[in-house]
Amino acid sequence: MNGRMTPLLAAVCGVAVASVYAGQPVLGPMGRDLGVPVDALGWFVAAGQLGYLAGLVLLVPLGDVLDRRRLIAAHLALVAAGTAVTAAAPVAWAAFAGLAAAGVFAVVVQTTVAYAASISPPAERGRNIGIVTSGVVIGILGARVVAGLLAGLWGWRSVYLALAVLAALLALLALTLLPADARPDASRYGQALRSFGRLFAQPVFLTRGLIAFFLFASFGTLWSGMALPLAGAPWHLGEARIGLFGVAGLAGALGAARSGRWGDAGHARRVTGVALALLLVSWAAIGQLPWSLPLLIAGVVLLDFAVQAVHVSNQHTLTAAYPGRTSATIGAYMLFYSLGSALGAAATTAAFDAAGWTGSTVLGATFALCALATWALSGRATAGAARRPDTRSPSRERRPSAAVPDADRPPAR
Repeated sequence: MNGRMTPLLAAVCGVAVASVYAGQPVLGPMGRDLGVPVDALGWFVAAGQLGYLAGLVLLVPLGDVLDRRRLIAAHLALVAAGTAVTAAAPVAWAAFAGLAAAGVFAVVVQTTVAYAASISPPAERGRNIGIVTSGVVIGILGARVVAGLLAGLWGWRSVYLALAVLAALLALLALTLLPADARPDASRYGQALRSFGRLFAQPVFLTRGLIAFFLFASFGTLWSGMALPLAGAPWHLGEARIGLFGVAGLAGALGAARSGRWGDAGHARRVTGVALALLLVSWAAIGQLPWSLPLLIAGVVLLDFAVQAVHVSNQHTLTAAYPGRTSATIGAYMLFYSLGSALGAAATTAAFDAAGWTGSTVLGATFALCALATWALSGRATAGAARRPDTRSPSRERRPSAAVPDADRPPAR
């Protein structure tokens, strides 16, 4: 890793993930234009998440088999194609298809994170993951700001057209500027898939995965549902102003950028517990949306700080635990992320339609409580025993492990 590579890798992550989340501030205009009812608007986001789910299973293991540089370029080009289809969609099913296709290849994010982790020195792995993952945060939250502004000027279709252009440009830059990642002793695809499946028998992996599932279900509940009450009484905000709430989320998430360094210092488990407690507290402020925008903003900052801190800690813990198969590990972990995000996106609009913002608030807080309970019940002893570095690598990509987080430290042998 060098100073020129990390901004490019972060940009790849940002644009790819934006293709899945950019629709959140413009769900209303998309639904009106394409004839989708209010209680089904969340499926614009869920379609991308379900495509993402398929890509995690089928495409991410390729990162342990093929040159990741070429994979990054190819997948970005296909993200560009999916977002272009969405921008031109004349009917709802075409938009859903384009979003699902973009979601499938947006798993370039996981290939990019695995690429960054595999070429980083062990003592800097958490730091570099944190920097590259900051691109994901900027993509998820910054896309809302840009999407709101573009939609206000030229309509929601301009959002996806801009993403198509950016993804195509980054595909060319990745192919030109990134060093090759060929591994002559890499595993075969079938071996990579079997390695992928074996992870689900690992207690530490399952614990971190379940935390991610509830974490991103809570995250999706806020960001896929918030536009609806803000557009209605008493606020009546337009798409551009709704999109600006992404600035608050971005500030909170970037405030957690040091969580990777905390992981390098051995505090990943402790950081996870504190951040999940903050996530639960954030919903008390977010629930005040019908009466107070300042409290909503405070809650958004706190929520996104917590989500980013936990997400980076999770990835640091898992890439240190399974250094020989970083692509499969990150991809399998992100299955939980994708399922949780899809659940939050689909459920929040239904909860809002049934019980208003109170329903969405209770839903998001419940997911946060489940994540905190999963962390608490995992126990220091179970996590420590499960934290031994895995030796069943499908390739010889293995590198020395980084500092082991506090409660996840394996016993001396």
